[in-house]
Amino acid sequence: MVTIRADEISNIIRERIEQYNREVKIVNTGTVLQVGDGIARIHGLDEVMAGELVEFEEGTVGIALNLESNNVGVVLMGDGLLKQEGSSVKATGRIAQIPVSEAYLGRVINALAKPIDGRGEISSSESRLIESPAPGIISRRSVYEPLQTGLIAIDAMIPIGRGQRELIIGDRQTGKTAVATDTILNQQGQNVICVYVAIGQKASSVAR
Repeated sequence: MVTIRADEISNIIRERIEQYNREVKIVNTGTVLQVGDGIARIHGLDEVMAGELVEFEEGTVGIALNLESNNVGVVLMGDGLLKQEGSSVKATGRIAQIPVSEAYLGRVINALAKPIDGRGEISSSESRLIESPAPGIISRRSVYEPLQTGLIAIDAMIPIGRGQRELIIGDRQTGKTAVATDTILNQQGQNVICVYVAIGQKASSVAR
C-alpha cells in the first residue's frame, strides 16, 4: 500500500504555485466591417496606434492609417479576397517596420520585404520604421559628386549629382523606365547602391 505523505504533497503544491505564471496579456481585437479596394474597415480596435500593424485571423497583416471615432481604416498588405466581414483582427502593438540588412542587396522583394525571386529567405537582425524621421539639413552631406547615367544628352546638358532628387516626366511609352534602368546598369562597379521600386506595374513586367 502506498503511503501518502502530507509534507510531500504540500511541497509539490507550493512549487506549482511559485512556478505559476500570473502574467495577463491583454489583446486589442476588432471585427471586420467592410472590405474593398484594398481597404478594410475595422470596429473595436479602440487602442490601435496610427501606423500600427494589425493581423487578420488568416495570417495576413495590414497598416492602421485612418483612425475614426467608430472604426479604423486599415490598408491591406495581402489578398483582400481572403478577408470576410465579421472576421477577427488583432493589434500587434508594433508600428509598421521592415527588416534591414545588406543581405537584401541584389534581391527582389515585395512591399513587406519578403523575397519573391525564389532564392530563399533573407536573414536580418535589425528592423527600421517605415515612417522614420528624415535626417536634418546639418547632418546631410552636400551633393558634390556627379552620377553618370551613361546617356550623353543627360550627362552633358543636365548632369545629376549623387544624392540629388530628379524627376523623370513623360507620356506613356516614351522610355522613362528605360532611362532609370540604363542609369542603374551604368553604376556597375561605381560603389553605388541602386534600388528600383515598381509601383503600379503589372506582374508580367516585374522580374521574379
